[in-house]
Amino acid sequence: MLVRTDPFRELDRLSQQVLGTLGTVARPSGMPIDAWREGEEFVAEFDLPGVDPATVDLDVERNVLTVRAQRPALQGDREVLVAERPRGVFSRQLILGDNLDTEKITASYHAGVLTLRIPVAEKAKPRKIAIETSSDDRRAIHA
Repeated sequence: MLVRTDPFRELDRLSQQVLGTLGTVARPSGMPIDAWREGEEFVAEFDLPGVDPATVDLDVERNVLTVRAQRPALQGDREVLVAERPRGVFSRQLILGDNLDTEKITASYHAGVLTLRIPVAEKAKPRKIAIETSSDDRRAIHA
């Protein structure tokens, strides 16, 4: 077995362990996210490779979306040679504007990516407003 060491990567990993950036319930690690608007939807993708979908928890309260997930620590009697993948609790919060319909959020998990789709609320969609006129106000314009 060949194991190459990168001293900078090791230093980064050690500093994460010392500073407590491995995810715990009290101090969860962050998770990478991409977000964009696609037509009439807001889409957010969270990278959660190796996370059991049963450990993912989604919660919306007062337009704040919270995503929590957990990747358990390695169990059993084993000699760890390399441990670079973060383990523990992951959490991310998104503040959603009033223009999104939080009642109709859909979530899917595929290939380690959690995808959320949040439709734009009907009240936030652009609409035409009809202008009423009365026939007696019509006057001829002379130039």
